[in-house]
Amino acid sequence: MAGSGGLAGGAGGSQGTAGGPGTALRASRAPLLFAVLVLGAYCLCALPGRCPPAGRVPAPALARAEPPRASRSPGAPGLPVASGSGRRRFPQALIVGVKKGGTRALLEFLRLHPDIRALGSEPHFFDRCYERGLAWYRSLMPRTLDGQITLEKTPSYFVTREVPRRIHSMSPATKLIVVVRNPVTRAISDYAQTLSKTPGLPSFGALAFRRGLGPVDTAWSAVRIGLYAQHLDNWLRYFPLSRFLFVSGERLVSDPAGELGRVQDFLGLRRVVTDKHFYFNATKGFPCLKKAQGSGRPRCLGKSKGRPHPRVPEAVVQRLRAFYRPFNRKFYQMTGQDFGWD
Repeated sequence: MAGSGGLAGGAGGSQGTAGGPGTALRASRAPLLFAVLVLGAYCLCALPGRCPPAGRVPAPALARAEPPRASRSPGAPGLPVASGSGRRRFPQALIVGVKKGGTRALLEFLRLHPDIRALGSEPHFFDRCYERGLAWYRSLMPRTLDGQITLEKTPSYFVTREVPRRIHSMSPATKLIVVVRNPVTRAISDYAQTLSKTPGLPSFGALAFRRGLGPVDTAWSAVRIGLYAQHLDNWLRYFPLSRFLFVSGERLVSDPAGELGRVQDFLGLRRVVTDKHFYFNATKGFPCLKKAQGSGRPRCLGKSKGRPHPRVPEAVVQRLRAFYRPFNRKFYQMTGQDFGWD
């Protein structure tokens, strides 16, 4: 920017009109440039994370050792399996979405189960890092013993068109978990997260609608993510409905043990994580994990979870509710579950 300003100044000086039309033109562009910078910053914050380097994701310690063995994964014939205690395997289950639905809470709750080994970070392999190859992807996974399940979560998978085909190519038997939440509340939460990183964003309503309260802007990711029926249509081209479990983000807060029971059943695991593991933290407004034996204190999710939402005018909320209603009803029909958002 500084370089372009210098060039413009030089051109103006050569004409001997330092206060002329060039100066006025630059002044008229200033508000436009500011708007572009703000929206650009928003887009950068909304993008998924970068690919993690191989070997940088820590693998939790194993409960017991297993002799080294050479084998091949059923999900990707021909790829060598890492040797050592346990094996690195492709995930048998993925939490594929949705952003701001409760995926982090679900992952942390599931990590209490001794038969689940979960990657803590979001690898973004199937949406951003696919060119690195399946061998690289598996190198990120924690080692597991026979009978344990490898799990990872990347919420942007659900809304990325190429992802279902790529996961199906890895293994059509993959189990898929989708955490969904009232799309209006989810969109506001998404906006609140971005606003905390990029102060000075336009208002929620200005981004959600074109021309005041005109048409809803489905190009905005915060709105587009909530079109669950459309995204599910894409997934059902590759996976039958039986491969999915849809978790209610609202019930994950009001009845975490109940939702965790459903997830453990879906994964074919014993119901180890139960109501004895949770307590409701009124300050944060969602469940926390009780103190485990031998640990210092109860464990809640980070400060970014449960952040207050900005005030959104009721007219904006009602317009969005009306917009999402037909999509919600189709989603209920597709999944056989009424999530009660209407």
